[in-house]
Amino acid sequence: MFGMLLINYSVITGVEGKGPSWLIKLTSLIEGRASALFVLLAGIGIALMTKRTRESSNKEQLQKARISIWKRALLLFVLGMGLYVIGWTGDILHYYGFYLFFLTFFIGFKKRTNIIIAGVLILVAQAIQLTYDMFTGWQPNALFMEYVDFWSISGFTRNLFINGYHPIFPWFAFILIGFVIGCYSLKDGRIQRNLLAIGFTSLVIAENASVVLIKQLTPVLTSEVAQFLFKTGPILPSVLYMLSAIGSSFIILVIILKVTEKAQSFWLWKVIIPSGQMTLTHYIGHIVIGLSILDILGRIENQQLPFIYIFSAGFYIGSVIFSVLWKLKFDRGPIEWLVRKLS
Repeated sequence: MFGMLLINYSVITGVEGKGPSWLIKLTSLIEGRASALFVLLAGIGIALMTKRTRESSNKEQLQKARISIWKRALLLFVLGMGLYVIGWTGDILHYYGFYLFFLTFFIGFKKRTNIIIAGVLILVAQAIQLTYDMFTGWQPNALFMEYVDFWSISGFTRNLFINGYHPIFPWFAFILIGFVIGCYSLKDGRIQRNLLAIGFTSLVIAENASVVLIKQLTPVLTSEVAQFLFKTGPILPSVLYMLSAIGSSFIILVIILKVTEKAQSFWLWKVIIPSGQMTLTHYIGHIVIGLSILDILGRIENQQLPFIYIFSAGFYIGSVIFSVLWKLKFDRGPIEWLVRKLS
């Protein structure tokens, strides 16, 4: 969640390249990884949610599960569009709504089939990036900041599937892969070791391939084109970015599983867990409340990275404290309760 706060506040306040070099490098490593992990975790959550239904092979129960997920997907879409209306154009919730909706049609597929589909999605996305003008729809003077025809049918569809912040091609692959690994027993040490090995290999190959390809092909393609094709940043999400983000997500997931396994009673987990269970509430809060605070402070633009790190840390700590106090009286966060109630 801290990564989400940090990257979103960095984008909003325009801090790119403004700060110590080591902090700029750290931020670039985090960029796009927090969102990828969140989407992958959503897939794991759906796998756990539908476990009994899938194992029973009861078509009626499977359809009920789909309808329940569709309701949640619709609510997330509405919440996301609400945030977009008030000015948060970097919203991911409306994408989540579509991820969940589409995922329901794959929950009965074999794991191998879903992995193949995820791979095809990633390759198709790369092919689209090479053959389509990916800047279509974006304000020329504010690339990847303002989407000029978002509210038209063609613009919305293009943004959703091809060149938005988290387009279906290839971001749907994250939730599909998350669903697949969620079908395994993640407490199994062998599964954890396999995920760690796959994650490490994928991350190392992607990052090294990116460095080598950019260096070797810059004289031929120019630096701008080489960066466009082979960088591992989330905009635009290339094959190398997807491999890198999947790898880092696997590594972080296994580390969290291992640490919580070894120190289940550690006091810090008891403090942090409630905030994790209220992530949706905090996502909306960091936009509605966080941006309001920045605006009041007069720090909404042209900021420096050190300030954003301090502000993000402060907001995160505040969110953790709020979560602990809230959970003393209520089982679910306010937005989580609303979503469950309506779905």
